[in-house]
Amino acid sequence: MRSEKVAYTTIESPIGELLLAATNTGLVRIVFENGSRDTALEQLNRRVGPVTQDREALANVIQQLQEYFAGNRKEFTLPLDLRLATGFRRTALEHLRTVPYGETESYAEVAEAVGSPRAMRAVGSACANNPIPLVIPCHRVVRSDGTMGGYGGGLGIKERLLDMERGTQPL
Repeated sequence: MRSEKVAYTTIESPIGELLLAATNTGLVRIVFENGSRDTALEQLNRRVGPVTQDREALANVIQQLQEYFAGNRKEFTLPLDLRLATGFRRTALEHLRTVPYGETESYAEVAEAVGSPRAMRAVGSACANNPIPLVIPCHRVVRSDGTMGGYGGGLGIKERLLDMERGTQPL
């Protein structure tokens, strides 16, 4: 794997501070406030290349996230670098990009859609290890009975994001 510079910055958002990181290929990582930023930066340094604070390199990401949080963006048009997700996890995450704004799919529906109907737990694992939450909308995956399931940013944030997308509650 070639070594590539990773630009990163942090932003304030309605759901807390977010760490954003991108390569020349695209957005590679988003870390919630409750996540381990140091661990994420160390992982990026080890697996991708040297990390450098560079807000300007992430200007488009920041703009699209701000538009999303304001309720003015329903779809992200950012280039993504999915090198941190491989195999089944990557397949599941790529499918999540097709789940429409304001709608949900169950873990079972995602498993079925990616050709592994019994892999609900693996879908949950893919969501739990999603390197680019929000942009890859794992918050739109719920249990078959409609209850929330888990979320890396915390269930309160998952509920707030879905409420915002459904137009029932602004962030």
